[in-house]
Amino acid sequence: MSPTPRLLIALTIAASAMLIAPPTLGAQGTHLWTQSRIEEFEKGSPQGVAINSNGMLREGPGLSDLLTSPSTFIWSVAVDKSGTPYLGTGSPATVLRGSAQKDGKPATIFETRDVSVQVVRIGPDGSIYAATVPGGKVYKLNSSSTTKQDESSAKLVFDAAKAEAAPAGDDDAKPNRESKSHYIWDMAFDAAGKLYIAVGGPGAIYRVNPTTPENKPDLFFKTDEQHIRSLAWDTKGNLIAGTDGSGLVYRISPQGKGYVLFEAPRREITSVAVGADGTIYAASVGDKSHNPLPPLPVQGVGTITFTIVQPGSLQAANASSSAPDGTELYAIAEDQAPRKIWSSKEDIVYALDAQADGILAISGNRGHIFRIQKNGDYADIAHVEAQQGLSLANAPGGAVLIGTGNTGKLYSLGKTQTHEYASDVLDAGAFARFGRVEVEPDSANYDLLTRSGNVEQPIRGRGDWGWSDWQPLKDGAVQSPPGRFLQWKAILRDGGQLGEVGVNYLPVNAAPNVDDLVVVPGARLNPQPSNPNQQTVNISFPSTSQPAVVPVETSSATTPIQGVKDRGAVTVRWAAHDDNGDDLVYSLYLRGDNEHDWHLLKDNISEKAYSFDAALIPDGGYRIKVVASDAPSHNPGDALTDFMESDRFEIDTTPPVVSALKAEEQPIQCVRAPCVGPVHVTFDAEDAASPIAHAEYAIDAGTWQYIEPAGKLSDSKREHYDFQIPAKSLEGKSGEHLITVRVYDRHENVGLAKSVVTGTK
Repeated sequence: MSPTPRLLIALTIAASAMLIAPPTLGAQGTHLWTQSRIEEFEKGSPQGVAINSNGMLREGPGLSDLLTSPSTFIWSVAVDKSGTPYLGTGSPATVLRGSAQKDGKPATIFETRDVSVQVVRIGPDGSIYAATVPGGKVYKLNSSSTTKQDESSAKLVFDAAKAEAAPAGDDDAKPNRESKSHYIWDMAFDAAGKLYIAVGGPGAIYRVNPTTPENKPDLFFKTDEQHIRSLAWDTKGNLIAGTDGSGLVYRISPQGKGYVLFEAPRREITSVAVGADGTIYAASVGDKSHNPLPPLPVQGVGTITFTIVQPGSLQAANASSSAPDGTELYAIAEDQAPRKIWSSKEDIVYALDAQADGILAISGNRGHIFRIQKNGDYADIAHVEAQQGLSLANAPGGAVLIGTGNTGKLYSLGKTQTHEYASDVLDAGAFARFGRVEVEPDSANYDLLTRSGNVEQPIRGRGDWGWSDWQPLKDGAVQSPPGRFLQWKAILRDGGQLGEVGVNYLPVNAAPNVDDLVVVPGARLNPQPSNPNQQTVNISFPSTSQPAVVPVETSSATTPIQGVKDRGAVTVRWAAHDDNGDDLVYSLYLRGDNEHDWHLLKDNISEKAYSFDAALIPDGGYRIKVVASDAPSHNPGDALTDFMESDRFEIDTTPPVVSALKAEEQPIQCVRAPCVGPVHVTFDAEDAASPIAHAEYAIDAGTWQYIEPAGKLSDSKREHYDFQIPAKSLEGKSGEHLITVRVYDRHENVGLAKSVVTGTK
């Protein structure tokens, strides 16, 4: 992976909250909430419980929080013979001396102006060796010193900037002083006490004898890869090295001769480990088609910004969102093809350790610790309260110390007397009663307890108040009181194991809710293809904006639906829901002005819209009531209902009546015939149900002309019209003329009348 020059890394740290939606309930009856797969069990909280890949909970190691460092990242952990841990940290960059006891206070024994102390190792003489990034220097520290050391007081045993790397593939060439390594990713001591240093930019391995006065580095191995990322010794004394760039796993002989054992499909080998039988394990991450890999995520409180010369390695980065693409773990056995034994799309493995009971894998982005078997079986054995597990070291007594990032904590993974698992929280979606608990028959040596509540999570402190206390099952049934939320806890005894767990529950019936209602006179639903020349109508609730035209059967609760314009129809549309997820059925009722009783219009409606003929009821003002019932999902007599009444609307299908139409030509002084005089027109218009909207007239079936009533305002059911047609409108026209008037009410019903006048004198 090529380096990114002068990359600005901004650590913007923020806390986030998770919104959990309630599950979708079935329509009716008893529900069963089950947890059986590892993905489901991982949502819970294990304490000394391993979650196996086959969905079985078993006894596992315990995780103890030893200390919290002042730094954001603990990149490396080393443990001396007495069990004292030494931590290489970043942001700020220090070497801390910790305590193997819980809540021990870390002491800073070394600090540097560099960005991070990437690697810490214990030398054969008990000295501490610390490698810094991006300065690319290794310092020898006095572990017994009580004085804080820095670059000026610590002994410098290696400086990558001064080490000369000859061009790869040409041992006889002159040193290339333009190519300097500045990144140190791993270090390892051999049996003779020599220190091997894996560097990057470009990738190489240097060998240093820290006991000699000159400490001159020896170029032990070089490669075309950008970084040597990880080191381990095999059972035959060869050095195993993983690279960043092409994802190579090298076996390097004591003479420095390298042989590629495996090229991974991923670009970076973050860690290598060797089992007791000689099997090599390699964790690979990153997509070779993307360069560079994204850096580590950061969360917390505060902001830190600094600039470094940044390589393209995953572990080199200290900011950004979660690294994608996950991890693949390969087993490389002698005389066998490399084999993928485990993969995860969410977890990035940063450290491996081959143990007697499997490969221990420390990971982010979820802080999970896995134990993986050679046959591919695995278990999620612990969760650290940090986003990344970054480093590990074996401590006396069989414990494993684990360093984390975001935040920088030190944990101890070892034997424990506590083996408890608290499940994820069930959201029943409504107030519910809880019944029997079903458990996989292979389960043994366990106790189950439950607790319930009506807030999503127990409020910590004062006994987790807000929820009921933990209560054991009685005859296999939940004893916790009814509520919306439920959680179960398993306590494993010696040799205990627990498989699939299912909880039966019955949501208490809640009445449905009618959320909205609209009545649209003059429109009819038309789910079938309509006449392309027919005007369409969007039927939507008042809150709907920018309506979209969609078929009735695919419309959502708020999306407008399409109908056609039809003065002889009325369409009703409503929105409703049921918190229990029950099936609903609807009834429509009608009531006119000055009436007290509701009259059934239509029942057993399954859709949420209905059209009917306006001619079924007399003209007048009305209201509609929609009643929602959950009867389809319950026994007769147990159904609940809700209703909503519409705003008042009017039905008017009768056209206005035009009466007393009179059209007379007015006399004028005529000098020469023919001559034309104005026409005086009067008439009355009346509608039984709604006010007159407007009127028009036309001469000889010509253009319609607007006319206003005698009182100017058109606001009454009866209007009188009195107007005069100008003489010029009849000029050039001899004989009789047809005067037609038409009148509209507010519902666009139209009434017409006509009269004939003579247009000449």
